[in-house]
Amino acid sequence: MKKLLSLATVLVIILYSCSTVPLTGRKQLKLVDDTQIDQSAAQSYSQLLSDPKTSVINTGTDAQRVKRVGAQLAAAIEGYLKTNGFGDQYSFKWEFNLIKSNEINAWCMPGGKVAVYSGLMPLAKTDAMLATVMGHEIGHAIARHSAERISQQMAVQGIGGAVSVASSTNSQATQGIINQLYGVGGNLVLLKYSRNQESEADRLGLTFMALAGYDPHAALAFWQAMAAQNKGGAPPELLSTHPADATRIADIQNRIPEAMKYYKH
Repeated sequence: MKKLLSLATVLVIILYSCSTVPLTGRKQLKLVDDTQIDQSAAQSYSQLLSDPKTSVINTGTDAQRVKRVGAQLAAAIEGYLKTNGFGDQYSFKWEFNLIKSNEINAWCMPGGKVAVYSGLMPLAKTDAMLATVMGHEIGHAIARHSAERISQQMAVQGIGGAVSVASSTNSQATQGIINQLYGVGGNLVLLKYSRNQESEADRLGLTFMALAGYDPHAALAFWQAMAAQNKGGAPPELLSTHPADATRIADIQNRIPEAMKYYKH
Protein backbone atom coordinates (compact mmCIF):
# COMPACT_ATOMS: atom_id res chain seq x y z
CA MET A 1 0.00 0.00 0.00
CA LYS A 2 2.80 2.43 0.89
CA LYS A 3 4.48 1.74 -2.45
CA LEU A 4 1.22 2.48 -4.27
CA LEU A 5 0.78 5.73 -2.36
CA SER A 6 4.38 6.71 -3.13
CA LEU A 7 3.85 5.98 -6.82
CA ALA A 8 0.66 8.03 -6.79
CA THR A 9 2.53 10.90 -5.13
CA VAL A 10 5.23 10.75 -7.78
CA LEU A 11 2.67 10.84 -10.60
CA VAL A 12 0.79 13.78 -9.06
CA ILE A 13 3.97 15.80 -8.50
CA ILE A 14 5.24 15.12 -12.02
CA LEU A 15 1.83 15.97 -13.50
CA TYR A 16 1.80 19.38 -11.82
CA SER A 17 5.51 20.11 -12.22
CA CYS A 18 5.69 20.95 -15.89
CA SER A 19 6.69 24.22 -17.51
CA THR A 20 6.78 25.49 -21.09
CA VAL A 21 9.90 26.42 -23.05
CA PRO A 22 9.57 29.84 -24.76
CA LEU A 23 9.31 29.78 -28.56
CA THR A 24 9.38 25.99 -28.94
CA GLY A 25 6.38 25.38 -26.68
CA ARG A 26 7.83 22.12 -25.38
CA LYS A 27 6.60 20.89 -22.01
CA GLN A 28 9.33 19.90 -19.57
CA LEU A 29 9.59 18.37 -16.10
CA LYS A 30 10.47 20.94 -13.42
CA LEU A 31 10.95 19.84 -9.82
CA VAL A 32 13.32 22.59 -8.69
CA ASP A 33 12.90 26.28 -8.01
CA ASP A 34 14.31 28.51 -10.76
CA THR A 35 15.25 31.31 -8.38
CA GLN A 36 17.26 28.96 -6.22
CA ILE A 37 18.98 27.47 -9.25
CA ASP A 38 19.90 30.93 -10.57
CA GLN A 39 21.25 32.05 -7.19
CA SER A 40 23.33 28.92 -6.83
CA ALA A 41 24.70 29.29 -10.35
CA ALA A 42 25.62 32.91 -9.63
CA GLN A 43 27.62 31.79 -6.59
CA SER A 44 29.39 29.11 -8.61
CA TYR A 45 30.15 31.59 -11.40
CA SER A 46 31.58 34.10 -8.93
CA GLN A 47 33.73 31.43 -7.31
CA LEU A 48 35.04 30.34 -10.70
CA LEU A 49 35.98 33.87 -11.77
CA SER A 50 37.74 34.55 -8.45
CA ASP A 51 39.71 31.29 -8.62
CA PRO A 52 43.43 32.08 -9.08
CA LYS A 53 43.54 29.36 -11.75
CA THR A 54 40.96 31.24 -13.84
CA SER A 55 42.35 34.00 -16.04
CA VAL A 56 39.62 36.44 -17.06
CA ILE A 57 40.45 38.70 -20.01
CA ASN A 58 38.98 42.14 -19.35
CA THR A 59 40.66 44.22 -22.05
CA GLY A 60 41.24 43.96 -25.77
CA THR A 61 39.12 43.53 -28.87
CA ASP A 62 37.92 39.99 -28.10
CA ALA A 63 36.80 40.87 -24.57
CA GLN A 64 34.91 43.87 -25.93
CA ARG A 65 33.27 41.72 -28.59
CA VAL A 66 32.04 39.19 -26.03
CA LYS A 67 30.50 41.90 -23.86
CA ARG A 68 29.01 43.83 -26.81
CA VAL A 69 27.45 40.82 -28.52
CA GLY A 70 26.28 39.48 -25.18
CA ALA A 71 24.59 42.75 -24.27
CA GLN A 72 22.79 42.89 -27.62
CA LEU A 73 21.58 39.32 -27.26
CA ALA A 74 20.41 39.91 -23.68
CA ALA A 75 18.43 43.03 -24.63
CA ALA A 76 16.77 41.28 -27.57
CA ILE A 77 15.93 38.17 -25.54
CA GLU A 78 14.46 40.15 -22.66
CA GLY A 79 12.32 42.12 -25.11
CA TYR A 80 11.05 38.92 -26.75
CA LEU A 81 10.26 37.24 -23.41
CA LYS A 82 8.39 40.29 -22.13
CA THR A 83 6.39 40.70 -25.32
CA ASN A 84 5.37 37.04 -25.33
CA GLY A 85 4.31 36.77 -21.71
CA PHE A 86 7.42 35.13 -20.25
CA GLY A 87 8.95 38.24 -18.70
CA ASP A 88 7.86 37.46 -15.14
CA GLN A 89 9.50 34.03 -15.31
CA TYR A 90 12.99 35.36 -16.01
CA SER A 91 15.02 37.80 -13.94
CA PHE A 92 18.46 37.05 -15.32
CA LYS A 93 21.41 39.07 -14.05
CA TRP A 94 23.54 38.80 -17.18
CA GLU A 95 27.33 38.55 -17.11
CA PHE A 96 29.61 37.98 -20.10
CA ASN A 97 33.27 37.15 -19.64
CA LEU A 98 36.14 35.99 -21.84
CA ILE A 99 38.32 33.38 -20.16
CA LYS A 100 41.86 32.62 -21.27
CA SER A 101 42.01 29.00 -22.38
CA ASN A 102 43.05 27.10 -25.48
CA GLU A 103 39.82 25.07 -25.32
CA ILE A 104 37.27 25.69 -28.04
CA ASN A 105 34.42 26.19 -25.65
CA ALA A 106 31.67 28.42 -24.30
CA TRP A 107 28.81 27.98 -21.86
CA CYS A 108 25.96 29.74 -20.10
CA MET A 109 24.99 28.88 -16.54
CA PRO A 110 21.43 29.36 -15.29
CA GLY A 111 20.58 33.00 -14.72
CA GLY A 112 22.60 34.31 -17.66
CA LYS A 113 26.17 33.71 -16.48
CA VAL A 114 28.12 33.37 -19.74
CA ALA A 115 31.74 32.48 -20.38
CA VAL A 116 33.54 32.28 -23.71
CA TYR A 117 37.00 30.71 -23.95
CA SER A 118 39.67 32.54 -25.90
CA GLY A 119 40.33 29.35 -27.90
CA LEU A 120 36.93 29.80 -29.52
CA MET A 121 37.52 33.31 -30.79
CA PRO A 122 39.59 32.43 -33.90
CA LEU A 123 36.61 30.40 -35.17
CA ALA A 124 34.10 33.15 -34.39
CA LYS A 125 35.55 35.47 -36.99
CA THR A 126 32.55 37.83 -37.12
CA ASP A 127 30.14 39.15 -34.50
CA ALA A 128 27.37 37.13 -36.15
CA MET A 129 29.38 33.92 -35.74
CA LEU A 130 30.07 34.81 -32.11
CA ALA A 131 26.36 35.50 -31.63
CA THR A 132 25.70 32.02 -33.02
CA VAL A 133 27.54 30.19 -30.28
CA MET A 134 26.56 32.62 -27.51
CA GLY A 135 22.92 32.48 -28.59
CA HIS A 136 23.07 28.69 -28.57
CA GLU A 137 24.50 28.54 -25.05
CA ILE A 138 22.03 31.14 -23.80
CA GLY A 139 19.32 28.98 -25.37
CA HIS A 140 20.18 26.25 -22.87
CA ALA A 141 19.65 28.71 -20.01
CA ILE A 142 16.40 30.14 -21.38
CA ALA A 143 15.05 26.62 -21.90
CA ARG A 144 16.07 25.80 -18.31
CA HIS A 145 17.91 22.70 -19.44
CA SER A 146 19.98 22.55 -16.25
CA ALA A 147 16.86 22.52 -14.08
CA GLU A 148 15.32 19.92 -16.38
CA ARG A 149 18.32 17.62 -16.09
CA ILE A 150 18.43 18.07 -12.32
CA SER A 151 14.71 17.26 -12.16
CA GLN A 152 15.22 14.17 -14.30
CA GLN A 153 18.01 12.99 -12.00
CA MET A 154 15.87 13.62 -8.95
CA ALA A 155 12.95 11.72 -10.43
CA VAL A 156 15.20 8.74 -11.09
CA GLN A 157 16.76 8.87 -7.62
CA GLY A 158 13.41 9.11 -5.90
CA ILE A 159 10.71 11.68 -5.49
CA GLY A 160 11.42 11.99 -1.77
CA GLY A 161 14.80 13.53 -2.41
CA ALA A 162 13.38 15.63 -5.22
CA VAL A 163 10.71 17.16 -3.02
CA SER A 164 13.23 17.76 -0.28
CA VAL A 165 15.60 19.70 -2.52
CA ALA A 166 12.88 21.44 -4.49
CA SER A 167 11.34 22.82 -1.31
CA SER A 168 14.62 23.55 0.47
CA THR A 169 15.40 27.13 1.44
CA ASN A 170 19.10 26.33 1.73
CA SER A 171 20.78 27.11 -1.58
CA GLN A 172 23.88 25.09 -0.68
CA ALA A 173 22.22 21.86 -1.74
CA THR A 174 21.31 23.28 -5.12
CA GLN A 175 24.70 24.89 -5.54
CA GLY A 176 26.31 21.52 -4.92
CA ILE A 177 24.29 20.07 -7.81
CA ILE A 178 25.22 23.00 -10.08
CA ASN A 179 28.89 22.59 -9.19
CA GLN A 180 28.71 18.89 -9.93
CA LEU A 181 27.04 19.40 -13.31
CA TYR A 182 29.46 22.10 -14.44
CA GLY A 183 32.55 20.72 -12.72
CA VAL A 184 33.17 23.96 -10.78
CA GLY A 185 35.96 23.46 -8.27
CA GLY A 186 37.87 21.17 -10.59
CA ASN A 187 38.21 20.99 -14.35
CA LEU A 188 35.23 22.75 -15.87
CA VAL A 189 33.01 20.27 -17.66
CA LEU A 190 29.93 21.27 -19.62
CA LEU A 191 26.59 19.90 -18.59
CA LYS A 192 26.02 16.95 -20.90
CA TYR A 193 22.87 17.87 -22.69
CA SER A 194 20.78 15.38 -24.59
CA ARG A 195 20.55 15.60 -28.36
CA ASN A 196 17.00 16.94 -28.10
CA GLN A 197 18.13 19.73 -25.81
CA GLU A 198 21.01 20.54 -28.16
CA SER A 199 18.64 20.83 -31.09
CA GLU A 200 16.32 23.00 -29.04
CA ALA A 201 19.22 25.27 -28.07
CA ASP A 202 20.18 25.54 -31.75
CA ARG A 203 16.64 26.60 -32.63
CA LEU A 204 16.47 29.15 -29.81
CA GLY A 205 19.94 30.44 -30.60
CA LEU A 206 19.04 31.11 -34.24
CA THR A 207 16.02 33.13 -33.20
CA PHE A 208 17.91 35.02 -30.49
CA MET A 209 20.69 36.07 -32.85
CA ALA A 210 18.11 37.18 -35.40
CA LEU A 211 16.27 39.24 -32.78
CA ALA A 212 19.60 40.88 -31.89
CA GLY A 213 20.19 41.86 -35.51
CA TYR A 214 22.59 39.10 -36.58
CA ASP A 215 21.95 37.19 -39.80
CA PRO A 216 21.09 33.55 -38.90
CA HIS A 217 22.89 32.36 -42.05
CA ALA A 218 26.15 32.98 -40.17
CA ALA A 219 25.30 29.97 -38.03
CA LEU A 220 26.04 27.67 -40.96
CA ALA A 221 29.54 29.10 -41.39
CA PHE A 222 30.24 28.81 -37.69
CA TRP A 223 29.07 25.23 -37.26
CA GLN A 224 30.84 24.18 -40.44
CA ALA A 225 34.04 25.63 -39.00
CA MET A 226 33.39 23.74 -35.77
CA ALA A 227 32.81 20.53 -37.70
CA ALA A 228 36.16 20.99 -39.45
CA GLN A 229 37.82 20.94 -36.02
CA ASN A 230 36.35 17.50 -35.47
CA LYS A 231 38.26 15.82 -38.28
CA GLY A 232 41.26 13.68 -37.46
CA GLY A 233 41.01 13.90 -33.68
CA ALA A 234 38.90 14.34 -30.58
CA PRO A 235 36.10 16.89 -30.98
CA PRO A 236 36.22 20.25 -29.19
CA GLU A 237 34.41 20.27 -25.84
CA LEU A 238 31.64 22.30 -27.43
CA LEU A 239 30.89 19.39 -29.78
CA SER A 240 31.24 16.45 -27.40
CA THR A 241 28.07 14.41 -26.79
CA HIS A 242 26.30 16.53 -29.41
CA PRO A 243 24.42 15.57 -32.58
CA ALA A 244 26.44 14.48 -35.58
CA ASP A 245 27.90 17.45 -37.46
CA ALA A 246 25.99 16.75 -40.68
CA THR A 247 22.72 16.32 -38.77
CA ARG A 248 23.17 19.55 -36.85
CA ILE A 249 24.07 21.58 -39.95
CA ALA A 250 21.12 20.17 -41.89
CA ASP A 251 18.74 20.94 -39.01
CA ILE A 252 20.06 24.49 -38.75
CA GLN A 253 19.61 24.95 -42.50
CA ASN A 254 15.99 23.88 -42.11
CA ARG A 255 15.45 26.24 -39.16
CA ILE A 256 16.89 29.36 -40.79
CA PRO A 257 13.60 30.37 -42.53
CA GLU A 258 11.87 30.38 -39.14
CA ALA A 259 14.62 32.51 -37.60
CA MET A 260 14.66 34.94 -40.52
CA LYS A 261 11.13 36.04 -39.58
CA TYR A 262 12.70 37.76 -36.56
CA TYR A 263 15.67 39.23 -38.41
CA LYS A 264 15.70 43.00 -38.80
CA HIS A 265 18.78 44.73 -40.17
